[in-house]
Amino acid sequence: MNDLKAIVEATKEKFSKSIDFLESELLKIRAGKANPAMLNGIQVDSYGAMSPLSAVCSITTPDPRTLVLQPWDKSQISAINRAIINANIGLNPQDDGQVIRINIPPLTEERRKDLVKQSKQEGEKIKVAIRNHRRDGIESLKKHKSDEGVSEDLLKSMEDKIQKLTDEFIAKVDQVLSGKEKEILSI
Repeated sequence: MNDLKAIVEATKEKFSKSIDFLESELLKIRAGKANPAMLNGIQVDSYGAMSPLSAVCSITTPDPRTLVLQPWDKSQISAINRAIINANIGLNPQDDGQVIRINIPPLTEERRKDLVKQSKQEGEKIKVAIRNHRRDGIESLKKHKSDEGVSEDLLKSMEDKIQKLTDEFIAKVDQVLSGKEKEILSI
């Protein structure tokens, strides 16, 4: 009995991690507003070693259309500029020798639609992952079919719990995507 509950809990934990991953991936999709997460994944050549951008500077958003990067070491400004340009994310950094400013251009209608489509693709990947976790959970439950004290009804009840959780988390994916779509489409 406890093994079955542990399987259901482990499956629920995998579902939660999938939602967290989706939210972190959607942060990288720019919605027209400046967001430091837009620069996640950019690596800077810092003293011969590749470092994440956040390790070599602070990133702030003084207004909805601007990112300001304050390098810890002023000699790193050109390396940070190069890294942002080489990341090919469509942003033009401008430095004044002290800080780097990145103006976020407003999105065109076509670009907004592309970003919504990209968000939905990310959501679809997560839905597939959730369904795969459901399948794995149910298969793990079925391995306990011949265990003593595990009735068909109990097994069916646990499978129903996993299905109910699956439905909840799929709805949560739709909810997250809906919020991102509104964010992208709002001007």
